[in-house]
Amino acid sequence: MTTYGLLLFEGAEELDFVGPWEVFTSSAMLRERRDTAVLIAERPGAVRCSKGMRVLPDHTFDDHPPLDVLVVPGGNGTRTQVSNPALVEWIRRTSAQASWTIGVCTGALLLHEAGPARGRRVATHHAFEETLQARGDITVVRDARYVIDGRLATSQGVSAGIDLALWLVGRLHGRDHARAVRRYIQYEPAPPYLADEPTAD
Repeated sequence: MTTYGLLLFEGAEELDFVGPWEVFTSSAMLRERRDTAVLIAERPGAVRCSKGMRVLPDHTFDDHPPLDVLVVPGGNGTRTQVSNPALVEWIRRTSAQASWTIGVCTGALLLHEAGPARGRRVATHHAFEETLQARGDITVVRDARYVIDGRLATSQGVSAGIDLALWLVGRLHGRDHARAVRRYIQYEPAPPYLADEPTAD
């Protein structure tokens, strides 16, 4: 059984945690509910995310179950939460006990502040790469959708967290299972405008 814990905080980017949540809960369904995913915040009550979505956590820092996987999302809220000692300490402590620590987008900033990303190779949102690299004691990889360094796994921005979550369920439960999850959620990216031809003058 795998327990996934997804961190919530004010200003978290919605898809950074909702995308992995969809992968993990779909994986759990296909595995006959042998896994579980929970949302965790510092305090009870609704959390307002970056684009205005309000989400209720299942647990707080003080009452969540042991986690096999910790997911730290990004979003504008990371810029203030990086100065929240309770959240930073919780990430440090929880990451040390989890089998995997996952950072999505600018969640890498919180992982750097808390320690798990120090001295590691990471991915983050393209607009944040220089800022994160300038913090020191970290190597930002700029040409990979996600990066695995030991038991730390980080992804580029927003939708890349889905790719990373699929990789993780494949690592935990096999590639065929990950392919079944991908098919179930019908994740076959074919972005519009990817191959636009130049417009005529």
